[in-house]
Amino acid sequence: MTKEKLTAHAVILAGGRGTRFWPRSRMRTPKQLLNIVGSKTMLQQTVERLAPIFPADRIWTVTNAEQAAAVKKQLPAAARKHVLAEPVGRNTTAAIALAAFHVRHAAGGDALLAVLPSDHYIANVQRYRKILLAALEIAREPGRIVVLGIPPTRPETGFGYIERMGEPIPGKEFPALPVRRFTEKPELERAKEYAASENYHWNAGMFFWRVSTFLENLKRFLPKTHDALESLRRTLGKPGYEKRLRTIYPKLENISVDYALLEPATRGVAEPRVFVIPADVGWSDIGSWAAVYELLATKPGDNVTAGAVYALDAAGNFLWSPEKFVAAIGVKDLVVVETKDALLICPRDRAQDVGKLVNDLEKIRRKDLL
Repeated sequence: MTKEKLTAHAVILAGGRGTRFWPRSRMRTPKQLLNIVGSKTMLQQTVERLAPIFPADRIWTVTNAEQAAAVKKQLPAAARKHVLAEPVGRNTTAAIALAAFHVRHAAGGDALLAVLPSDHYIANVQRYRKILLAALEIAREPGRIVVLGIPPTRPETGFGYIERMGEPIPGKEFPALPVRRFTEKPELERAKEYAASENYHWNAGMFFWRVSTFLENLKRFLPKTHDALESLRRTLGKPGYEKRLRTIYPKLENISVDYALLEPATRGVAEPRVFVIPADVGWSDIGSWAAVYELLATKPGDNVTAGAVYALDAAGNFLWSPEKFVAAIGVKDLVVVETKDALLICPRDRAQDVGKLVNDLEKIRRKDLL
């Protein structure tokens, strides 16, 4: 039997702010648009990983109106035409749905979708690409949803988990196992149980499905959002599109795709439809300055630096000051990040709290620092 011809499209989610990377990450220059690890930005690295699989004109990037211009500058020319700007943020379900309707329109029918974050790090790119192709092939089956699961390396309370069960789909290069359930961010003791078990994986937010599969689940579990965006279809590529988008988008449900579609898709089904492929690819969500330090440090106690640094009896520090000389004497395990208008100093083990600082800056209306 001849396989149905379906084009494969990548949807990159690039609307986040990356508040834990303040003071470098700001409203118009968020984490994904910065060279956090390496010389290229996180978005550029993401597109580079995908380039051998997806032509540039099949790469779609969903961001917000404030960041759209900066996002376009970092994309290949053909991909700039497929930057979708949300008028307001409405979480991942709405962002993916917006892209799905656009892809269906551009493809003239059904297509395969790979939904991927814009700001993650992958060490083993070749293996990642092979797993990505395997996931697309499994998602070709109507009704199937595929997610990538990261084998946990520690008891992590900051990630959601995927619990697998049963036997893998036979005859596949990479095992694709039925998903029993998605679990929320656990308490530490539960996280220790998950990390010790081979049945749990971190949920890295990488999803694969047909456009039709996604939209069928959207219609079933979030019918208001489905119908609102379906009404937008008549204006795609026409002058009335932007006005219609600004009218309907703020009314969409504000909910993540995990809660809205993936979790309910695993409940009460006779035959598994959601599958996880374990992806040991050297993944990191690079969620804080401390995570950057851990990636770049070559040995325990290393000082990771950018710019001229003098260190005396100093160890385990992350010192980012490309324009000013830094002298570090007798300090350990600090994060120091300097920009033209701000200086961050905090212990490495408090790096997650930088996001709280940004929230407080919003409360006191320091827009100049946001």
